[in-house]
Amino acid sequence: MANGSERMRREVMIRVVREFMEGTLEENIDRLPILVRPKGSQPSRCCIYHDREVLRYRLLALMGYEPADDVDESRSLKEYLQEAMASDELPPHPITVCESACNGCPNSKINITSNCQGCFARPCMFTCPKGAITVENQRATVDYAKCIKCGKCLTVCPFNAILKTTVPCEEICPVGAIRKNAEGVAEINFNRCIFCGKCFVKCPFGAILERSQLLKILYAIRSGKQVVALVAPSAEAQFPGGIERLFSAIVKAGFTDVIEVALGAEMTTENEAREYAEKIHDGQKLMTTSCCPAYVELVRKHYPDFLQYVSTTPSPMKYAGKIAREKYPEALNVFIGPCIAKRDEALHADEIDFVLTFEELGAILSGMKIDIMAQEPWPLPRPASAKARNYMKSCGVTEAVLDDLMQKEGFENFQLHTEFIDGIERKTLGRLRMCASDKSPVNFVEGMSCTGGCVGGPCSLVK
Repeated sequence: MANGSERMRREVMIRVVREFMEGTLEENIDRLPILVRPKGSQPSRCCIYHDREVLRYRLLALMGYEPADDVDESRSLKEYLQEAMASDELPPHPITVCESACNGCPNSKINITSNCQGCFARPCMFTCPKGAITVENQRATVDYAKCIKCGKCLTVCPFNAILKTTVPCEEICPVGAIRKNAEGVAEINFNRCIFCGKCFVKCPFGAILERSQLLKILYAIRSGKQVVALVAPSAEAQFPGGIERLFSAIVKAGFTDVIEVALGAEMTTENEAREYAEKIHDGQKLMTTSCCPAYVELVRKHYPDFLQYVSTTPSPMKYAGKIAREKYPEALNVFIGPCIAKRDEALHADEIDFVLTFEELGAILSGMKIDIMAQEPWPLPRPASAKARNYMKSCGVTEAVLDDLMQKEGFENFQLHTEFIDGIERKTLGRLRMCASDKSPVNFVEGMSCTGGCVGGPCSLVK
C-alpha cells in the first residue's frame, strides 16, 4: 500500500496528465498547488502554505528542474513549463533535494528512555565496546563523545529502554552520498551518489525529488513524433492483465510501438556468456554482470580497481534501444522501468532518449483513463524467452548466463561459484573485496542494487 508521500507524488502526476490531456496544463499549472491543497484542507506539514510551496517544487521537478533553479519565486510555473518544453536539455542528475520539504532530522544518536530500570545486571554497560554507558542514580546515561552508535546496547536491554534515532536518508544510503549541510538540510554529493534511489524511497517527508522527463515525453507524443516504448521485464509484476494488455494500453496512450526489453536481455545473455567464456579462458579469475547501472556506478566511483571484472556487455536496455533504432530510425526511444539509475545510464546511451518510471506510466494511464484490463492483448511479433523475462529477479541473470555458458564447448562441467549482491548495502564493497582476493573461489558476481532485483525498484508501483 502506498504511503502518504507516494500518494501525493502520484496524485500530482495524475493531475498534470489530466490537465495536459484536456489542453489546460499551461493555463492551470499555477493553480495546481491550490487545487491539491485547497483552503480549509488538512495540511501534511505545518500549514497548507508550506504544502503548496513544496507542491510548487514538485511540479518544477516534473518539468526537469530542481528547486535551486527557482531563483525568482515570482516567476510563474507556466513560464517554467514553456521554457522546459522548448529546450532539448535533460537534467544532469536524476534526483534532487527539496529544501522546503526536508525536515532537518536530528542527528542519529542513542537515547535512554524512561523505561530504564537501572537493573543490577546492567547488560548495556558491559556490552558497550567503548565504555560509553554508565549507570547513575539507577539510570543509564550515554557519553556521546565515546558512543559509536553501534546499537549493541539496544539488543541486550531487557526492558527495550534504549532507542536509536536515525536520519533516514543518511542511514539508508550505502555510499554516504547524502549528508546534512551547515543549515541542517540534506544535500547530495553526486561524486559519491550511485542513483540507487534508496533515499528517495526512505525519506518520510518526500524531500528527495525525481527530475522527471514525463512532460517532455507527453509533448513529443502530442507533436506527432514517433515515440517507441521499451518496457522492462519487471513490468509484468507491476501491472494487471499481462504484458500484452499493458502494451496495448501503452499504444493507446500515444506511443508508436512497444518493444520488450527482455528481447535485449536475450542479447545480453548471449554476449555476456561469450565474454565470460573468453575472460575465463584468458585466465581472468572472475567477472560480474553489468545490467544494473547503480551497481556499475558503485564499482566505478567507490572501488575502481574492481572495474576490470565488470562485464563490458551492454545492458538489455541498450540492446532493446538498438532494436528500436533499426526499426524506427527517426523515433524517440523511451525506456520504461522501476529504476532511477536508468535515467543516469540513459544520459550516456545513444540508443535511449528518455526514461519513464512505472509510477509515471501508471500516472499516464490513470490520467488518460485507460483501463489495462479492458484492452485487447497486443500481438507480440515474438515473445521473449522466459529466461530473459526472468532478468527482473535476483539470480535471473546468472541463471540465463549459466545456461548459455553450459552449451559452449569446454564448459559442459564448469563449476560456477557465484556471489549474489541482492541489494546494495554498506557492507557490499567489503564483499566485493573478498571476491577479488586470491583466496576467494568466487568466479561470477551478479550485482543488483535493489533487494529481490528490479522488481524491488524505487519507482515500482507494487513493492
